[in-house]
Amino acid sequence: MAERVCVAQIGPAHGVRGEVKLWSFTADPLAVKDYGPLESEDGSATFEIEALRPVRDHLVVRLRGVSDRDTAERLTNTRLFVPRARLPAAADDEFYHADLIGLSAVTADGRELGTVVAIHNFGAGDILELRAADGRDTMMVPFTDATVPVVDIAGRRIVVDPPQETSAEDTPPNGKE
Repeated sequence: MAERVCVAQIGPAHGVRGEVKLWSFTADPLAVKDYGPLESEDGSATFEIEALRPVRDHLVVRLRGVSDRDTAERLTNTRLFVPRARLPAAADDEFYHADLIGLSAVTADGRELGTVVAIHNFGAGDILELRAADGRDTMMVPFTDATVPVVDIAGRRIVVDPPQETSAEDTPPNGKE
């Protein structure tokens, strides 16, 4: 399991006083402030949230020591981590996304599909990125109960029921029935 977990990512500057947009990856987005100092991915910088407020699909935060737009802009796309020990233990049927990275992905009949290399969310739900066993190609699968019916953290694997692919001959001309 990961020693540190990514809990947020800094977005662009918000205004001229050093505030930034922040995307929180915690179950309760406002809880990101409760985990103490946040660290950059390489551990070279720490950040403390002084104030935050929800705005649409993100938070606007003021970070200690960041008081102008230029400094805020240099932080854009910084991923923020906390030591796993600071996070609450996951319930029996829960897990952190970081726990999925590196798990083997297999079909229900045991055929190897590859390894989980990333979890993405482009706004319509989580998507798992799987690297094929040959290491060359990746595939994206929706992270839903229907597509991923089994997550076995202890066994270091997930079971994937890949969506049926649509071939050109299955598609009506002009996309109409």
